[in-house]
Amino acid sequence: MGRVYGKGKGLAGSCIPFVRNVPSWLKLSKEECISHICKLAKKGLTPSQIGLVLRDSHGVPQIRFLTGNKIVRILKSKGLAPEIPEDMYHLIKKAVSMRKHLEKNRKDVDSKYRLILCESRIHRLARYYKKNRMLPPTWRYESKSAATLVA
Repeated sequence: MGRVYGKGKGLAGSCIPFVRNVPSWLKLSKEECISHICKLAKKGLTPSQIGLVLRDSHGVPQIRFLTGNKIVRILKSKGLAPEIPEDMYHLIKKAVSMRKHLEKNRKDVDSKYRLILCESRIHRLARYYKKNRMLPPTWRYESKSAATLVA
């Protein structure tokens, strides 16, 4: 199956371990892992960055296998979850930088087209998140106020 906005087929990718239990060599307990997650979230790290830090420095292969919950769910239960989901945040950040580029380079037609594609992805994702109640039903993406969302 091809991508909607791109020429890639999306066949390759990393896969998680088949065995869904905690490895025997891991010395970190569930409570220690949750406290590390909360500490890193208070520093301002995103959920994916938290997962990378725990994987690289503490040797945790999958947080879900150790704690029974995903990182975002743990953060929501502690009240530390980001207000907008991470993928939406990065799309908005990209759209803001494209608009900034277009202010300087008005004749760049290709980046204008890419901005339209990026913003349509934002609108589609917003529709999905509203339907699944991850965003409030009154939330709207507006290009004028988008810079304040990612600042």
